[in-house]
Amino acid sequence: MSLTQFSAHLTELQAEHPFFVGIDSDGCVFDTMEIKHKECFIPNIINYWELQSVSKYAREAAEFVNLYSKWRGVNRWPALVKVLDLLRERPEVQARNAVVHPLTDVRAFIAEGGGLSNDFLASYLREHPSIELERALAWSKAVNATIADMVHGVPPFPLVRESLSTLHERADIVVVSQTPLEALRREWQEHSLDGLVRVIAGQEMGTKSEHIRLSSQGRYAPEHVLMIGDAPGDLKAARDNQALFFPINPGHEEQSWERFYQEGLPRFLALDYAGSYEAELVSEFERLLPEVPPWRKAG
Repeated sequence: MSLTQFSAHLTELQAEHPFFVGIDSDGCVFDTMEIKHKECFIPNIINYWELQSVSKYAREAAEFVNLYSKWRGVNRWPALVKVLDLLRERPEVQARNAVVHPLTDVRAFIAEGGGLSNDFLASYLREHPSIELERALAWSKAVNATIADMVHGVPPFPLVRESLSTLHERADIVVVSQTPLEALRREWQEHSLDGLVRVIAGQEMGTKSEHIRLSSQGRYAPEHVLMIGDAPGDLKAARDNQALFFPINPGHEEQSWERFYQEGLPRFLALDYAGSYEAELVSEFERLLPEVPPWRKAG
């Protein structure tokens, strides 16, 4: 299925309520970021990209990029490039003469702009044969298989269900995520949350900014559109669409959802959210996720 066909689920969405809410999934609704990256992504990165000799540093780089930095929540392909770039520059890795793949063909695939999912990579690979891209696709499929096998029984954060149930009466809710659609549907159905949202949008439907634009543009007043997320990419998606943003702060998710349920949600529905209240939340959120890795500071 093409990107256009996937995206039709968003472009054809008709407003049924006066408000629109986009919401991220991993790390925002479900406490799955740690287990997915530490137990599923990282072991496969080390294995498929032959980083066994520098596994300690590979793990540190991958955890920083995907969990503890401003790149948190970015699509797996740009994230992989960033992880290996950070790894390549470390003196400890250079001292071991470790070979860190430059990912030249993966970078070209990303730059193509046709989509950042396994399906699009497989299509791209047919026109651009590459041993590196074959390895990349095998790695990504292995990650998905590990996630499907391991990640289950992880409930939503406290007050997520209550918040969505309240919003469901007043807002059209769309899941805005860079997780593969199959995994998203499985997780939302497992916990009976899928009935509270209009559409579940994964990486196959484009970027998060595109998700919000395609499903909300021209259908809601700007102050009626809100994005809820735990990563800078979620904030960017909101700003790209002149939407409001509520952060679920990494490491403080329970407190964030309590604040949303008690303060943010009623303020949003009362049109009393924009301005100093949102600015304070965003400022606190941005301080939590650095750009410079801790080992570079130490050096």
